[in-house]
Amino acid sequence: MQNTLTKKYQEQIKNALMTDGAYKSVMQLPKLEKIVINSGVGDATTDAKLLESVVNELTAITGQKPVITRSKKAIATFKLRENQGIGAKVTLRGEKMWNFIENLINIALPRVRDFKGIPNNSFDHHGNYTLGIKEQIIFTEINYDDVKKIRGFDVTFVTSSNDDEQARKLLKAIGLPFAKTKGNN
Repeated sequence: MQNTLTKKYQEQIKNALMTDGAYKSVMQLPKLEKIVINSGVGDATTDAKLLESVVNELTAITGQKPVITRSKKAIATFKLRENQGIGAKVTLRGEKMWNFIENLINIALPRVRDFKGIPNNSFDHHGNYTLGIKEQIIFTEINYDDVKKIRGFDVTFVTSSNDDEQARKLLKAIGLPFAKTKGNN
């Protein structure tokens, strides 16, 4: 079953991007390939239960179990051992990706205090966009009473485009609310 954003992409956004004139074929259109959600848990060196709570929260938000990221080498100054769990990440594709975007745009971002749009300058010059979420509690899947610590995470939108401007047009057409700046409306 397709969600409304997937339908909108298939029926409207593709056509709008094609009429822009920059593409000769539908195969050249930029696509959203995946979304990677990453949360670093530096405190996990002293309390392993914090990592477990982040894994549970990311599972609730995305509907998919995260992979625990581990340290590559030991650093005594930070009390870090080699191969110790220090974060969690989830890669979303397909319907779960579209469901997450719809949830992010329609429910989570409007709950951010004093929200004026997401920054325009977080592209990596390869067509990918990274958005920093400061609090996991903006997602309705998170029960505020169960939160041990307010924690943020990064959401990276990976597109098939190699150009930031094409990726911006795609993400704006999908519905990401970019902040309005002078000259950019």
